[in-house]
Amino acid sequence: MLRALLLASAVSLAAAPLHAAEITVFAAASLKTALDDFAGTYEAGTGDTLSISYAGSSQLAKQIEAGAPADVFISASVDWMDAVADAGMVRDGTRRELLGNTLVLIAHDPAAAPVAIGPQADLPALLDGGRLAMALVDSVPAGQYGKAALTHLGLWDAVAPAVAQADNVRAALALVSTGEAPYGIVYATDAAADRGVSVVGTFPADSHPPIIYPAALTRDARPEAAAFLEALSGPEAKAAFEAQGFTVFGR
Repeated sequence: MLRALLLASAVSLAAAPLHAAEITVFAAASLKTALDDFAGTYEAGTGDTLSISYAGSSQLAKQIEAGAPADVFISASVDWMDAVADAGMVRDGTRRELLGNTLVLIAHDPAAAPVAIGPQADLPALLDGGRLAMALVDSVPAGQYGKAALTHLGLWDAVAPAVAQADNVRAALALVSTGEAPYGIVYATDAAADRGVSVVGTFPADSHPPIIYPAALTRDARPEAAAFLEALSGPEAKAAFEAQGFTVFGR
């Protein structure tokens, strides 16, 4: 009996990862649903533990620049990855363009009529005294893309007084999902993650800068983080991202 227990213990130890690590990931809030799905698969396959902090890309970038101990940064904006790189906090040769996304107008009312997104759209009339939920328009990528699109279409000045700004895109999504705001501007992937909202319009791709999610190792990333960054371009991650509506870029 004792011999069998010792043998079983030896087999168990042999099967366990010898160098399991905790990898700290700073990721744009819009990635939460897809990345959480993939994280479970990755942890089960490697034995590593992923500690993922979600927030607006601007907030995460500033934390990394201030010395926060992140191993991997996934931004929803090229500009905020540039800022971290310019601060010397990105490891050379590890940066890659990972994902793309689409910008949409969402409504709380499931019966809300479709909206033709263009210069002719009368958003103040659509809101009818309500608020338009957006992520912070001067710092958070989803808010920046949304403001750029509205400005390009000539709609910003009319709707700006009605904008309710939230710390990140998931917070803006929540304002619409709970009915605190009748409409909002988020990524298509956020809308897909919340049954409390419906998509009523899609912003033209040429109305805002391309929505690109770059990923990279930080300057002081631990060795195990390189395998996770590589896995983000693998088939399991691709399936998780595509299931939420992201465009997955090839390498």
